[in-house]
Amino acid sequence: MRRISSLMLAAMAALTAISAHPALAQDGEVVGAPRSGAIGFQPAATSLARDQQWLDGMILVIITAIVALVGVLLLIVIFRFNRRANPQPAKFTHNSPLEIAWTLIPIVILVLIGAYSLPVLFEQQEIPEGDINIRVTGHQWYWSYDYTDHDFGFDSFMLAKEDLADYGYRDDEYKLATDTAVVVPTGKTVVMELTADDVIHSWMIPAFGVKQDAVPGRLAKLWFKADREGIYFGECNQLCGKDHAFMPITVKVVSPAEYDKWLKGAIAEYAGEPSTLPAQVRLAAAQ
Repeated sequence: MRRISSLMLAAMAALTAISAHPALAQDGEVVGAPRSGAIGFQPAATSLARDQQWLDGMILVIITAIVALVGVLLLIVIFRFNRRANPQPAKFTHNSPLEIAWTLIPIVILVLIGAYSLPVLFEQQEIPEGDINIRVTGHQWYWSYDYTDHDFGFDSFMLAKEDLADYGYRDDEYKLATDTAVVVPTGKTVVMELTADDVIHSWMIPAFGVKQDAVPGRLAKLWFKADREGIYFGECNQLCGKDHAFMPITVKVVSPAEYDKWLKGAIAEYAGEPSTLPAQVRLAAAQ
C-alpha cells in the first residue's frame, strides 16, 4: 500500500510540476527584449526604470542645451572676431560679470542634476523588505535561483537554437531565452541576494532598471517591483570568460493568482513538498 501511495504521490507531483513548469515561460507577451534597429530604452516595468529613464531624459535636455549654446558662441566668435572682420583686436584681459556667470551657472546646473540624481540612486540602494526573496548565484556560464522563502531552487541555462520552438520562443530570441525562467508576481517587492562561485558576474534586466555584480565570497542585493505582466530578458553584464555571451536571464512577470499556481508546481517539482499536492494525494501518502 505504501509503495502504491508513493507512486501516486510521485505521479501527481510530476503532473503538477508539468502544468506549471517554469521552463515553459513563453506563454505571455515579450516586453523587455532588444529590438533590431530600435533606439532608446526598453519599456519600463518598474518605478526604478521609470525614474532612471526620466533622469536620463532630463540630463539629455540639459546637455543638448549646453552644446547648442557653446556651438552658437563658437560660431559668433569665428565670424565676428576673425582677422578680416576685426582687424584691431581688443586689449582687455578680464570681464568679471562674464567670469562670475560661467562659474555660477555650471554650479547651479550640477546642483540641479545632483538634486534629482541622488534620490534615484538612493531608491536603488536602499533595499526594502522583500515579499519574495531569491538567492542568485552566478556560474560559468549559467545562473542558479533559490526561492529561499519556500526552500527550492533551479538552474537556468541558455536554450540552444534548435530548442527554442519547443519552449515557445522565436528564433530571434536566441541567446536571450533560457530553459527555466525566474517567475515573479506583479505588485510584489522582489529582493535578490547575489553571489558567484567562480568569477565576477552581473545580473541585469534593462526593463527593470536593475544591475548588480555577483562577486565570489560576497553578498550583494537588488530589488524591484514589477507592475506589468510579460517576459523580460537580460544578460550577464560583466565579462566572465569565454561563454560570457551565452549567459542570458529570463524573468516572467505574472498575476498574483498565476504566480501562486506556478509556485505550487515549482515546489512540487524542485522541493517535493507534499503540502502543495491535492488533499486526496496527501491522504494516500500518509497511509
